[in-house]
Amino acid sequence: MSNDIIWLTFFVLSVFVGIEVISKVSSTLHTPLMSGANAIHGIILLGAILVAGEADGGIALTVALIAVVLAAVNMVGGFLVTDRMLQMFVQKKKKPAPSGEEASS
Repeated sequence: MSNDIIWLTFFVLSVFVGIEVISKVSSTLHTPLMSGANAIHGIILLGAILVAGEADGGIALTVALIAVVLAAVNMVGGFLVTDRMLQMFVQKKKKPAPSGEEASS
């Protein structure tokens, strides 16, 4: 029982720290931060898979599988949003204007 309280306390404290850190990020750092966060989400997905593999009860397995699904959706969605944001900075190539020689022939 004591071990469960320690893990619950660790989880609650990490939620508070995460909210505090994310709320302080300026909008100019959002895209680079998302790129780094996507890499971290890959590690979270791996951890969720490992926990699901070690789950020994029905409730633990259910929660672990939900964690795997949510981590996968979060990671894929993060990459899609980051890609879409970076596409806004890509300049489209303009066709060169026809020169006088090509226009007369």
